[in-house]
Amino acid sequence: MLSKTLSRSVPSCCRAASTSSRVTHLAQRAIASDAAIATHQGRAHRKQQQLFLSLLAIAFAGGAATLSQLYLNDGHFIRSSQAESPPQKEDETRLTFEKSRKKKGVSVEENRDLISSQHHQVKRSWENPGLYAWGSNTGRVAAPDLPAETVIKVPRRISWFNGKLLRDVKLDRQFGVAIDEKGNLIQWGTGYKSNCQEPETTLQGKNLVGLSVSKDRILGLSNSGKVYSIPVSAEDQESGAKPSEASWIPFWTWRSPISYRTLSPKDLAYSEKVSAIAGGLEHALLLTSKGRVFSCASASDSFPNRGQLGIAGLTWITRPEGAFDQPHELTTLRGFSIAQIACGDYHSLALDKDGRAFSWGDNASGQLGFPFNAESTTVDAPSLLPTQRLYVGSSQVPTITSVAAGGNNSYITVDATKVASQKIEDDPRANRGLGNVTADTFAFGSGIHGGLANSRWTHVQAAPTKIPNLSGLFEYDETANKAVPIRLAYLSVGATHAAAVMKNITYLAASQSTSSADTNWGADVVFWGGNEHYQLGTGKRNNVSQPTYLQPLDMAAEVQRAKKSTGSKEEHRFHITPRTTTKLGDGRKTSVEQRVECGRHVTCVYSGT
Repeated sequence: MLSKTLSRSVPSCCRAASTSSRVTHLAQRAIASDAAIATHQGRAHRKQQQLFLSLLAIAFAGGAATLSQLYLNDGHFIRSSQAESPPQKEDETRLTFEKSRKKKGVSVEENRDLISSQHHQVKRSWENPGLYAWGSNTGRVAAPDLPAETVIKVPRRISWFNGKLLRDVKLDRQFGVAIDEKGNLIQWGTGYKSNCQEPETTLQGKNLVGLSVSKDRILGLSNSGKVYSIPVSAEDQESGAKPSEASWIPFWTWRSPISYRTLSPKDLAYSEKVSAIAGGLEHALLLTSKGRVFSCASASDSFPNRGQLGIAGLTWITRPEGAFDQPHELTTLRGFSIAQIACGDYHSLALDKDGRAFSWGDNASGQLGFPFNAESTTVDAPSLLPTQRLYVGSSQVPTITSVAAGGNNSYITVDATKVASQKIEDDPRANRGLGNVTADTFAFGSGIHGGLANSRWTHVQAAPTKIPNLSGLFEYDETANKAVPIRLAYLSVGATHAAAVMKNITYLAASQSTSSADTNWGADVVFWGGNEHYQLGTGKRNNVSQPTYLQPLDMAAEVQRAKKSTGSKEEHRFHITPRTTTKLGDGRKTSVEQRVECGRHVTCVYSGT
């Protein structure tokens, strides 16, 4: 389990034994001193003092030995019933070694499964890739084959995706979209078709690599940098204008089977293309390979009016001539090489390569990181997020390493580096550990559903607040022979809930040539926030205001494994499998990883390529 690394000097048992020796030694010196002054005291008085000091030494030694039994290495006491057991005689003391965990009559892989739940989870993710979903099922997204079920309480496989690898997945309460291994668009849910019972392939041949969804449209990014805007509804796809497309045959064109639009930023430089997209309910951001940012409307029934486009004064009335969803460059960000973008429902974030974050849009819940202003709840131009305040009074310098957003919440991860302190003349110890990095995670915005992950239910949180369970974490790296900070691999944020995948040390090198006790293990993943539709996957409906673990995805297989191992059900947590090149269950050898996606009241874990 993840825990903060604490520096410990000497084990408690050693400290107790050392205390006992020092007490005995002092008693002996006192007795010797009594002998030296025997001529000045009576023999009876000297014997009484010797007896008293001997009893005192025995008491101290016995107390220290008792403490060494009662006190554990992590600073907690065991129960008195355990401590009161009579001590063994010295000649009866025996060393007890851990019994071998290798099971007889089973193969190497079976033995690894029995001794490690994590290894079992990693193995199954490779043997049976697919997609697990849970949460709201009113739109037949979490379980298309169970239309009568309004919620799915715990992770459940969507059988249609069995054996399939996906490039990206986005989920809404009414529809789901995904990109398959070939770059084709897959859709399902009642928002796509009212009678939809399983996913269907729609837009094909575009080599899509990324997705973003609004209220009623899908934005798909192709490998070539083209951005396609597709209606969610199959009816709109059929009735809308279908563009003509060029064919590989010279002078030959053909008409697309479904309706879509292309979003093309103007004045792109040579070799510059769109490299990433992100979106909210009404708007989307496009990031180019040159670090420039464009924004556009992404919903067909409403134009963004909360400043989330980042263009001061831009409204439906003042928009320039042309298509309503044409991209607009954020000139305020010129000169900053943007590396990452993120969108909530009505706000936006951007991070440059130097670790500076910008935010704009709706600030009604403090999701921009600026103080709430009741007279003006929006910021319509990118504004620098003040991060120096996060470490005021310390000798740590912060650098933002990633941004994430969803709903009315925003998150940033920070690397805080310790630098030379000005107090060195007063306290030389102030400069210990120069250059050490602490990885922290901060949240701001709405906390009424627990989205701040700090065990509080704050309505409005304008100043970034640290998430304690995701900050200041360390682990020991045996390769580097030192403690290293545990960062986040990424955050996935939905409408009211979120998940964090940890970048802890993982191991995926167990093979037939290694020991039978050599097991694989993956990365930790935690969830928190709103749970009104069971989207956290805990099986309960209560919201959670601090990061929590889930049980393994395939609980039937986990229970079976536990029974074979110990004869009783064991409690284990879900670990997500990081990227590696391996052989899948169908014999293919490819690069694969598990990913988590938090949507609008729905969550999924899928095998990504």
